[in-house]
Amino acid sequence: MESAKIVGMNTSLTLSGINLPVLSNSVDAYVQRINQIPVLSAEEERELALRWYQEADVSAAKQLVISNLRFVVHIARGYSGYGLALADLIQEGNIGLMKAVKRFDPTVGVRLISFAVHWIKSEIHDYVIRNWRIVRVATTKAQRKLFFKLRTAKKRLGWFNEDEVKQVADELKVSPKEIREMESRLQAQDVTFDAHVEDEDDQETYHSSPSNYLADPADDPAYQLENWQADQVHQTALHRAWKKLNQREQEVIQRRWLQQDKATLHDLAASYNISAERVRQIEQGALRKLQENLAAI
Repeated sequence: MESAKIVGMNTSLTLSGINLPVLSNSVDAYVQRINQIPVLSAEEERELALRWYQEADVSAAKQLVISNLRFVVHIARGYSGYGLALADLIQEGNIGLMKAVKRFDPTVGVRLISFAVHWIKSEIHDYVIRNWRIVRVATTKAQRKLFFKLRTAKKRLGWFNEDEVKQVADELKVSPKEIREMESRLQAQDVTFDAHVEDEDDQETYHSSPSNYLADPADDPAYQLENWQADQVHQTALHRAWKKLNQREQEVIQRRWLQQDKATLHDLAASYNISAERVRQIEQGALRKLQENLAAI
């Protein structure tokens, strides 16, 4: 549907000489411009709707969408308490409006906005549920309904007392247990698993991050015992393999690999009065013996 271009387009639309700015530019400028667009009368709306419904006239559908954008803003403002950007809420509401225009039957005898309210709120509801928390607070249709109704019913900050739980449960026709469960979800906050704090004032956030109090597998006694036993086996195997080298091979490996100041091939050649190439051969032979003896254990 071509009217979907009003969401996220990079240019302005023109209706009756009015330039409509894109929503991403400025919410205030967007609201100011759409408020300049006249509201359609019932007769005008019906004529446009019939053109779209009967003839698939895209320009008529576009005018129906644009003339009702102000109502989307009004509905979206009602969801500003969820901490989400108003522009995003309006954007989702606009999608709902376009879906409503696509499905609107002008022969029923109701105004478009009365029909579209359901679709606008539905898109905004889905967006809020998807983005309000990292972990979704509502998954079923009943939970989503309870999520929004409970926020509306909550008249004060803090937890419900028993009387309030019973009253709200009766009003919403759900059990007190469901009220308590959803209230707990609403009160929960997202916490960074591994907080990196640079400001001293945020040390409390750092110390409360899960990475600071979850158990470290390395501290498990069984894990530590297993590692210690593996180290003992490896050390024993290496000691046995080392004993199978002759004295010169042990000295070459010791001076070439196990000392802080490692000797060069020429240093060892001078010590044993042999060539550097012969020292290299002894070294390679000793390393090969170690590998073979370790593999055989």
